[in-house]
Amino acid sequence: MAVWHFTVEGHQWVVRERDGEPGSYDVDWLSGPHPYGFTSKSSDGSAVAPAEMEEAIADFLAGINPRTGYLD
Repeated sequence: MAVWHFTVEGHQWVVRERDGEPGSYDVDWLSGPHPYGFTSKSSDGSAVAPAEMEEAIADFLAGINPRTGYLD
């Protein structure tokens, strides 16, 4: 099971590949104001490149309200 650590826009994240589910990842925001995260899956079960995961995290952060720390 792959585990990656990322810093995206100054925020700390950990990404864990789901055991037995190729191409599925649980993404947890370690430095956020609230326990938050999301799941990312490739459409064909293939592995996701680290650059793609960083882009997915940046897209997630773009939806966070900076005043509340929650998704709008």
